[in-house]
Amino acid sequence: MKRAIALCVAGLFSSGAWAADLMQVYQEALANDAKFSAARAEFEAGQEKVVQGRSGLLPQIGLNAETRWNDAELRTSSSPRAMDYSYNSNGYGVQLTQPLFRWQNWVQFKQGELQTALTEAQFGVARQDLVLRVSEAYFNVLNAQDALAAVTQLRTAAGEQLDLAKTSFEVGTVTITDVHEAQSRFDLASAQEIAAQNQLEVARQTLAQIIGKQPEALAGLREGVQLQRPQPDNIADWVTAAEAGSFGVQAQQLVREIAAREVERARAGHLPTVDIVATHGVNNRPQVSTERSEATTIGLQLNLPLYAGGRVSSVSREAAALRMKADADLEDARRNAALAARQSWLGVTSGMAQVRALEAAKVSSTSALEANKLGYEVGVRINIDVLNAQTQLADTLQQLSRARYDTLLAQLRLKAAAGTLGEDDVREINALLAP
Repeated sequence: MKRAIALCVAGLFSSGAWAADLMQVYQEALANDAKFSAARAEFEAGQEKVVQGRSGLLPQIGLNAETRWNDAELRTSSSPRAMDYSYNSNGYGVQLTQPLFRWQNWVQFKQGELQTALTEAQFGVARQDLVLRVSEAYFNVLNAQDALAAVTQLRTAAGEQLDLAKTSFEVGTVTITDVHEAQSRFDLASAQEIAAQNQLEVARQTLAQIIGKQPEALAGLREGVQLQRPQPDNIADWVTAAEAGSFGVQAQQLVREIAAREVERARAGHLPTVDIVATHGVNNRPQVSTERSEATTIGLQLNLPLYAGGRVSSVSREAAALRMKADADLEDARRNAALAARQSWLGVTSGMAQVRALEAAKVSSTSALEANKLGYEVGVRINIDVLNAQTQLADTLQQLSRARYDTLLAQLRLKAAAGTLGEDDVREINALLAP
C-alpha cells in the first residue's frame, strides 16, 4: 500500500516532469548544476597558471616606433644670421630579451605548475561535493515520499478506527471517550499528512535546483535490500587513507608547497639578473647628410639590485609567515579528514545496526497492531490501544526509511573523506534501486 501511495503522490506533479534513477539524476546535475559549472570554469581557468608561469622563461619581443616634428634654429660664428630647420623625424625598432638567469621567474614557473595541480584538486572536491549533494537531495525526496506514505496510511487507518468507534458508540459498546480519542488521532494524522506533503514539495524543489528540472518519479530502494559493510572493514585503514588521500589534504599540501616557493621567490629579489638583449632599429633624420640610419645590437645585460627601501626583506618575512600558516592549515586539514573518516565510519556501522533493529521493530509493530485489532474486536483491548499501535508502526516505518538513506549517505561520505568517491560509487548505489 505504501508503494501505491508514493506512486500516486508522484503522479500529482506536472506533466513536464520526468522519471529517473540516481545515475540519471547525477548525469543531469553534471550538465546543469550551477555550482558545479562554476567549479568547472574555475578549473579551466586554473589550467592557464602553468602557461603564465612558463612565460617568464621564454623570450620577450617588443616593437616600438616614433615620429617627431622638429623645429630648430642654428647659428654659426661664420654666419650671424640664424638658420631655421623644420623637419619630421621618425624611427622604429624591435627588441628581444631572453632571460638567462632570473631565479624568481624559474620559481614562478614551478608555482604555476603547482597552482594548476591545486585547481585539479579543488575540482576533485567539487565533483565529490556534487555526488554528495545529488545523493542527499535524491534520498531526501525518497524519504519524504516514504514519510508521506506512512502518515497517509496512518490517517486512513485512523479514519477506519474512527468510523468503527462511531458505530460501536451508536450500539452502546464503547463510550464517547473512544470516539473523541479516535477523532483526535485522525485529526493529528491529517495535520501530519499536510506537513509531509509540504516537506515532499520542498525536497523535490531542492533536487530540481541542482538538476535544473523536476523529475516526476524517482526509483526507490528495492524491497529487502541488504546494505554492505565498507571495505576494508577497519576504521584505522580509512583514517590513514583520509589523512593521505583526501582532496582537502591534497589541496592544502599544494598550498603549502606554493607558499614555500613564494619564500624562495621573494628572496630572489636580492639576486642579480642576466638577460640577452638584441635590438634592431631604423631612424630617418632628413636634416643631416645621412637621412636614414639602421643599427643592430646584441649583448648581455646584468642588473644587480642594491637597495629597494627594505621591500624585498619585508616581502620575504611576509612569505615566511604565510608558509608557517600553510603548515598549520595542512595539519588542520589532516585532522579534519581523519575526523570525517571516523564520523562517516561510525555513521555506516551504527546505521546498519539501527536498520537491523528497526527492521525487527517493524515486524513486531505490525504484529502488535494486528494483535490489538483482534483484541479490540473481542473486547480485551480498547480503542486507544489500537490507535497507539498504529502510530507506533507509522513512526517505525519513517525511522527505518530515514536510517537506510542515512547509512547510504554515510557510505558515500566515508569514501569522500578518503578521496575515492566517484561515479562508480553512484552506479553501485544505483544498483540498489528498483527499476
